Parts: sequence; structure tokens; C-alpha cells
Amino acid sequence: MNSPAQRMIRKVLGRGFILSFLFILICSVFPSLAISEDSVYEPLPKVTHPSNNLGSKEKIELGKALYFDPRLSGSNWISCATCHNPGLGWSDGLPRTIGDGQNELGRHSPTIINSGYSEVQMWDGRAKDLEEQALGPIQAEVEMNQDMDELIKELKAIPGYVKKFSKVFGESGVTPKNIAKSIAAFERTVVSKNAPYDKYWAGDKKAMSISAVNGMNLFFGKAKCSICHNGPAFTDSNFHNIGVKQHGPLKEDLGRYNISKEDFDKGAFKTPGLRHISRTAPYMHDGSEATLEDVIDFYNRGGDVKENISPFITPLELTDAEKRDLVEFMKALEGEPIIVSFPILP
Repeated sequence: MNSPAQRMIRKVLGRGFILSFLFILICSVFPSLAISEDSVYEPLPKVTHPSNNLGSKEKIELGKALYFDPRLSGSNWISCATCHNPGLGWSDGLPRTIGDGQNELGRHSPTIINSGYSEVQMWDGRAKDLEEQALGPIQAEVEMNQDMDELIKELKAIPGYVKKFSKVFGESGVTPKNIAKSIAAFERTVVSKNAPYDKYWAGDKKAMSISAVNGMNLFFGKAKCSICHNGPAFTDSNFHNIGVKQHGPLKEDLGRYNISKEDFDKGAFKTPGLRHISRTAPYMHDGSEATLEDVIDFYNRGGDVKENISPFITPLELTDAEKRDLVEFMKALEGEPIIVSFPILP
């Protein structure tokens, strides 16, 4: 299957799509159908660390220090946590990221929450894993703008870091690869757990309000959300053009097309996971929707730009009450607080 049409079929029939589509079809015929646990619920599994970067307490603590350290940037004031702030849903609360030199970039800062479950990283999937993603922003001129050779010199001049790297990685010590491994190991610990949605399917039927339960039925039925937002992390890890009208400094953002060079990927971006989504406003790849209510209105009208839009994006004809129920369900996907203490930097 190597022709563009065949690759498109492969893309559409991604993980979880067929079951979700069949369920939506059934709900369309029987709108009063109640959701069964076996049909839709999947608990989050334990995050898997790759065999070449197994997690350890020391490695995670080193990655945590690096994540919060502004010395990883050329200006010495931007850290990973600047754009992925734990207090702002592990994003930055802005429509679009502010990078080196206080310049506004073209995309919204994606949350780190549950990033360990993603098959690829970044809005366009240009990083194959968290290790590759960790070094990208550090070296990008418009983001952290750090020369990697200079960073290695800086870190080697800090005895506390030299000791930590030596303890975790032995003789190889401070290297770009080990920086990436450490940050990725820490990021895999940022997981949204035990949401009201999970408690509901564990037997506590009072964990979700009646409105949220109604929203859940809409999510997996009439509203068609689960075509793309499926699986335990509520993402198909795929790329879709949902009809967003570009906002911000970029006149046009082709998204996944820049990586794949496939025409059907023009304007397509990665499906974000929805766990903890109520903490990560604003929304969309360009931060153009300020609230969850705005997001629902966007989908209800079938998107804004029709060129190359996914065939799944069509007007939903939701009532005001149904829209409110959907928002309540998404709020029920917020897990327990993800508590992290600021590290003492070497």
C-alpha cells in the first residue's frame, strides 16, 4: 500500500477508528442507546519506557532539574517549563508560544501531560519520540536558541551536573543524547490519573454528573468526537485537517504536510489527547479557541475552512444543552492534581 490513496486509507483506519465509527453508526440509528463499559472505556496503562532509556529515580530527578533550568537556553532565561508550565496545564496559557527575543511563534504550546503515550511528538509529528523532541526546542533559533556545544561546556562547568550525569550515565557523562534521555524520562512521569471518568467506570456512578454522563454518550455518539479522540489517552495519535482558520503571525501553516509531503496532510495536525484538557486552554494548534465552549461551537458548525478538510468534520446540529453536556464530560476527564516541586538546581 504505497500509493497516495492507499496511504490515505491506512491513515484513516488508524488505531481505534473502526470500533469508534461502528459505535457512532449504531448511536445514530439508536440515539437513546446507553454506553457499555466494554464498548468505550480503556484505562490508562502504565507508561512504557523504551528499552534504550529505562527510567530510574536518579535519571528522572536529573531530567527534572534540566527541565526547569533556564541555562539550557541561549539567553539563560527560557527553560522547558517556560512553555510547558505545571501551573498552566503543562502548557503556557498563551494562544501561541513566546520564543527567543520575546517573539511570538506560530503555534500553541502543546501540553506535556500524557506525552509519554504519544507515538510521535509535536503538532506536526516531526519528532519520533520524546528523546528527539527534547533537543528540538533547545537548539531551535526561534525557541530556546542554544548552541549545543556551548550548552555541553556550560553543564560540564557545573560540578553538581557533572556528578549527576556521571551517577546516571557513567563515563559518557554530559552529552546531548544523555540530556535528551533525562528530560524524556522525567516527562514520561507527567500523567493524568484517576479522573471522575475513571472513577465512574470503576463503579462510582456518582463521580460524574448527569450532564457529564449525557456528554459522554454524545462524545461517543452523535458528536462523533471519538472518531479521532479514542483510546485510553483520547487520541488516535494521527493527523487531521479539522478546518481551522489560521491565527497568529503565520499566514499559512501546512502542518503535517511539511513532514510527509502528502497533499492530504495539508493543514493537518496531531490529535491532542483530552485527559486534563480543562487545564490546557487555549485550544487548537494556533490557540485560536479560548475555551472548551468555543471548541464545541467550532465543531458544531463543521469547522471554518473547507479546503482539504477531513470528511469527518461536518455540522453536528447540537442543541445548547448538548453542547453544555459535552463540556461537562470533558471536565470529567481532568485527573488528580499533578504535583511537582521545583528542583534545587545544581
